[in-house]
Amino acid sequence: LMERESSDEDADQENLISQNARSDDAVKSSNHSHHRSSLHVERDLRRRFSAAAGGYKKRYFLAIVLPALILVLYFTTDLKNVFAMSIPKIGYHGGDALSDRMRESELQALNLLRQQEAELFKLWNYTSSANKLNYSHDPVNVNSSAIHNLDLFLDLKSQVFSQLSLNKRIQTLLLSSHGNGEAFHDSNYSFTDDGLTTRCPTANRNLLGRRKMEWDPLPNKFLLAICISGQMSNHLICLEKHMFFAALLKRILVIPSSKVDYAFHRVLDIDHINTCLGKKAVVTFEEFSVMQKNHLHIDRFLCYFSSPQPCYMDDEYVKKLKGVGLSLSKVESVWKEDVKSPRKTKVEDVVSKFSSNEAVVAVGDLFFAQVEEDWVMQPGGPIEHKCKTLIEPSRLIRLTAQRFVQTFLGKDFIALHFRRHGFLKFCNAKQPSCFYPVPQAAECINRVIERANAPVIYLSTDAAESETGLLQSLVTRYGNTVPLVKRPARNSAEKWDALLYRHGLEGDSQVEAMLDKAICALSSVFIGSSGSTFTEDILRLRRVWESESVCDEYLCEGRLPNYIAEDE
Repeated sequence: LMERESSDEDADQENLISQNARSDDAVKSSNHSHHRSSLHVERDLRRRFSAAAGGYKKRYFLAIVLPALILVLYFTTDLKNVFAMSIPKIGYHGGDALSDRMRESELQALNLLRQQEAELFKLWNYTSSANKLNYSHDPVNVNSSAIHNLDLFLDLKSQVFSQLSLNKRIQTLLLSSHGNGEAFHDSNYSFTDDGLTTRCPTANRNLLGRRKMEWDPLPNKFLLAICISGQMSNHLICLEKHMFFAALLKRILVIPSSKVDYAFHRVLDIDHINTCLGKKAVVTFEEFSVMQKNHLHIDRFLCYFSSPQPCYMDDEYVKKLKGVGLSLSKVESVWKEDVKSPRKTKVEDVVSKFSSNEAVVAVGDLFFAQVEEDWVMQPGGPIEHKCKTLIEPSRLIRLTAQRFVQTFLGKDFIALHFRRHGFLKFCNAKQPSCFYPVPQAAECINRVIERANAPVIYLSTDAAESETGLLQSLVTRYGNTVPLVKRPARNSAEKWDALLYRHGLEGDSQVEAMLDKAICALSSVFIGSSGSTFTEDILRLRRVWESESVCDEYLCEGRLPNYIAEDE
C-alpha cells in the first residue's frame, strides 16, 4: 500500500514537471537542467527509503503473528486426523472393532485347521497298521503280541484325543469373536472321558503267575560272587544271576568285599533281602570272614567263561582277592564258552557242572551268562520271596528319590536316560547304530511329550553341557520349552537329600547313580537308551514297582540315526 502511494505521488510529480517543461522556452530549459537532476535524485532516495521501511515493518509483523498462530493451531487442531489416510476395509462393512476381531480369529482358525488336516492324514496312515486289535482283557492270557496291540490301540486313542482337543480349541477361538467363547466350555459338547485323558496308563503286567523256586541254603556252604565286567549296573545283574546259581546249588551267597568290588552295602539293603527270603541266605564279606574265623580260602574257583580268559579275570583282580586275605585254588573253566557268543544253557547244565562238596566255591563272571533267561529276568526274579524284588535301592535312597520327586517334579513327569559318554563308538559298532544326533533325539522326545502330556522331564545323563544345552533348546510342548531337570548340587537350604547327608552317603557316585535309577523308576513315562544296562535296570525296577507305562520306550525306538559317521 505504501509502495503504491509513493508510486502515484511520483507519477503526479512527473506529470507536473512535464507540463511545466512544455510551457517554458528553450533557453529556460537549459538553465533548469541542473535543478531537474536534483529532483530525480531526491525522488529516487525517497522511493528506496519507503520500500525499505515497508520491508522491515512486514518482518516485525510476521515475527509477532506467526508464533502466536502456530500455538493456536497446535492446541486446537488434531494433527493425527488431519494427516491420517482413510483406507477402506475390503469385504467388511464399517471397519468396526468386531469386524477386526472376526477377521483375526478366522485367520487363526484357518491355521489351526491346516494343522489338524496334517495330523489327521498322519492318523489315517497310522491306523492302517492297527485295524485289527486282538487284545485279551484276561491278564493271565496277556502275551507280547497282545501287549503290542494294546499299545497301538492306546496310541490311537491318544491321537484321537489330541485331535478332539485341537478341534475344541478351534471352536472356542471362533466363538470368542462373538463374545460367547466361555459359554462353549459349559455346553453339552465338552468331553472329560478319563479313558482319553489317561494317555499313558500303567502297563498291566501279570506278576502273580511268575515261575519261582525256593532258596534253601545248606549251613556252611558258600558261593562267592565274582563280578568283573562293566560298571555297577552290570554288577547288579551279575549279582542277581549269582543268587539264582546259589539257590540252584543250595549255598549261601557271599557279597564281594568293597575292596574288591563296589560297595554294595551303600546302595543295597542286605538285611532287606534276607527278610524278603525269610532266612539267612545272603551275607556280606565281613560276616563271611567272621563265620570262617578268618580262614578265608576258596576251595574251588569255577569259571563260566573260558574265553577270552577264564572268568573274564586278569592278574589285577587276583591281587585284589589276595589283598583281602583270600587264598585261591586253581582257576578252572567248567566248559568252553566264549563271552562274544554265549550259548543258552539249562538248569540241569548248571547243577551238573557247578555242584561241589567243597565248603567255599567262587563262580564268575555271570553277567554274560544266558541261563534260563526268561526265568531269571522275569519281574520279581526267579526265587520265591515275599517282596516285590530282592535287588532294589536301599530304603534311604528310595525315600530320597520320593522327596526329590515331591520337591521338583510332581506326579506326572517323564524320565530320560540320555547315555552319551563312550556311547558313540559302542553304538556305531552295532547294527543298527543306537547313537542319535541331538536334534533327532529331541524330535523323538517331543513325540513322547505329546503322547504323555507331561510338563517336565527328569534328565539322567553323562552328556556334556554342550549337548544337554542344545537338547534343552529343542525339547518343546505346544511351542513352549519343556524343562529338563537334573539333580542340583548339595544345598543346605534344600532338605530333599538330608537323609543321605545324615548317613554319610552324599557325594558317593554309586549312591547318586542308584538315586537316579530310583527317580527314573518313579516316573509316569520312561525313555531309555538302547544297549545300556543302566536303562535295563530301570526298566526292571519299573516292572516290579508296577510303574511301567505303555508309553515307555527306548530313545527313537524303531528309527535309524539320520547320520552315522564312518568307522575309524
